[in-house]
Amino acid sequence: MLIKAQRSTGGRHRKFTASQTTKGRVALVAVATGTVSSAGAGGAAAATLQSQSETPASPEVANVDYELANDAAQMSSSLAGAAPQILAISEFKPVSNIEDQLTKAVQYSVERAQADLAARAPSVVKPAEGAFTSGYGMRWGTLHAGIDIAAPIGTPIVAVMDGTVIDSGPASGYGQWIRIQHDDGSMSVYGHMSTLDVGVGERVTAGQKIAGMGNEGFSTGSHLHFEIHPTGNGAVDPVPWFAERGITIA
Repeated sequence: MLIKAQRSTGGRHRKFTASQTTKGRVALVAVATGTVSSAGAGGAAAATLQSQSETPASPEVANVDYELANDAAQMSSSLAGAAPQILAISEFKPVSNIEDQLTKAVQYSVERAQADLAARAPSVVKPAEGAFTSGYGMRWGTLHAGIDIAAPIGTPIVAVMDGTVIDSGPASGYGQWIRIQHDDGSMSVYGHMSTLDVGVGERVTAGQKIAGMGNEGFSTGSHLHFEIHPTGNGAVDPVPWFAERGITIA
């Protein structure tokens, strides 16, 4: 039997959806083979699902991408049109009297350093380094009112505390001596020196060199004779006096 294909008129086109096309393909296979196995039906169903998963993204997703791209374009345009920030910088003006200011700053730093050293300096020091040869007490029928420290001629002798020099020169029995009045009212005596480095009225500090050791006066060798008068009048044994201040003599 001859069947003529009927041509559509009016220029209309039939619209097929994805689901209709798929169903038509499955039906065509069924007619051709005459039977549909359970495996074939499962494969057809899988093909249908795959076809649906490959459909284009929904309009909402496309709109999101468009909106992000649009925002990026607006941001780029906004940055491109932004005016540069102008910083206000004060006018340079030379500082007057800069040399005087620098001089004062240096002087202040020196004074601070000296004050710091003075604050950390010990308040009491040993008068000289050497061998302890004689202590305080009676000797040869008279009072030996101090201690003797022996060392070579010229060995430095230092002030035991801060104070003011009240005597510096020759003295009977001492050859040459130095006496220092200290700030706490006490007085220290140094004898038999070969050289004197300070004069009367001079201010000295603890540890400052005041003389060189010698063998002047009633002496049997180069040494320092040292006395301490805590109240300014009346000597005491220097050994325990130094020990109370953390200094060991013998």
